[in-house]
Order: sequence, then C-alpha cells, then structure tokens
Amino acid sequence: MVLDILIAEDEPAILESLEFILQRKGWSVAAVHDGEAALEALVRLQPRVLLLDIMLPRKNGMDVLKTIRAQPELYQANVLVLTARGQRYDRKMASDLNADGFITKPYSNSEVIAEVSRLLSTPQIVAG
Repeated sequence: MVLDILIAEDEPAILESLEFILQRKGWSVAAVHDGEAALEALVRLQPRVLLLDIMLPRKNGMDVLKTIRAQPELYQANVLVLTARGQRYDRKMASDLNADGFITKPYSNSEVIAEVSRLLSTPQIVAG
C-alpha cells in the first residue's frame, strides 16, 4: 500500500487536527514529531506528500527540505511546507529549496485539503 501523506509536526493539537481532516478525505496518513524521524519515515514509508513544519526538534524543516532536495534518488515526496513562520524570508527559502507548496498557520482546513489534493495529483519526479 502506498502512503498518501506523511505529516512532520511536533504540536499535538495541530497534528491531531491535520490527521483528522486528511483521513476524513480518505487519504492514508502517518505522522512523525521531529525532522530526523521525518527523513527516516520518508525512506521507509515512501509517502506521496510530506507536510513539513519548519519548527521541528532534532532537525528543522528547512534542513529536512535541503536534505530531500540534495538526494532526490532517496526522497521522492512532494513537500508542502506548513508553518507559523510566514515571513517573506521563510517563503523565499522554501521556494529556493524547491518546496512544492507553502501554507502559513493559522490555515483553513479547505486550504490544506486543496493544496494536498493538488500535490497528490502532481507526479513525483524520480531521479535516475
């Protein structure tokens, strides 16, 4: 079975909310609470989309995104950055690292669902 979405989020209330709205749409969802676990789960679970918070313990989201983009043969998920840090600098950095989408908290459920739907319909680029 292919995993649709991996959520990397350390705030329990936000994680629970995201899991609920995404599973309600019928998507398969898994979650991790830190950046190191996100990288491990990407390889192990091979999700189609990664919802990535920037402020994560053990390895922040931007470092996770840098690692993903530096090794496309290993990490093939589309990445949606989801963060409370919505300053222009953060958006530019995410864009420079080729994030596939960017949503600022607080977000609406419909906004998250629309972006995830878009990314799930976008083919993953597999190097090789």
